[in-house]
Amino acid sequence: MRTLAALVFPGFETLDYFGSIEMLGGFGKETEIITVAKDFEPVPSCHGQRIVIDKIISEKSDYDLLFVPGGEAALVEGQDQQLLQWLRETSKNAECVMSVCTGSILLGMAGILDGRKATTNKLDFTKTIHLAPNVEWVKEAQWVEDGKFFTSSGVSAGMDMALAVMANLFGLEMAEKLALGCEYEWHQDANRDPFAKLAGLV
Repeated sequence: MRTLAALVFPGFETLDYFGSIEMLGGFGKETEIITVAKDFEPVPSCHGQRIVIDKIISEKSDYDLLFVPGGEAALVEGQDQQLLQWLRETSKNAECVMSVCTGSILLGMAGILDGRKATTNKLDFTKTIHLAPNVEWVKEAQWVEDGKFFTSSGVSAGMDMALAVMANLFGLEMAEKLALGCEYEWHQDANRDPFAKLAGLV
């Protein structure tokens, strides 16, 4: 069983987190999901529901997998040097690092994605990528894989990315069963990105 550090911060985007975690949780035997935050206070999503914390960043940074959701609040968290350092250490230790939406901006602000290809939310693309100028930002992609780093476009795209990660870790058949069990239509083409066109990026 792999350990998965799922970072949360006040104002994290609800579907970024829960949609992807539904897939990354597998069938309950593949990954141990550990919700991580800066302190033990329950953390509210952007819609107000609070999530209980398992570990805080000062306790541990050696996880097998790292997952970072987005939301407007991610840009605020990018000013926290303690959090950025934890992201650097955890990313270095992890077998796979994943982000959804502006979670990739947060990783970029930590310098973790420097020199790598990545993507982020298309509707806020031009407003956010300047915060991580050393990343090779991909305008048109549902998600981007660069080595052990998987970054996805906005919100619901995280579920497609998460299933791609599960296919990479546990096999395509397992990922397809997960999608079927969720009655979810998995878009397996990472380059399928209608929102890039709607946002005028391409």
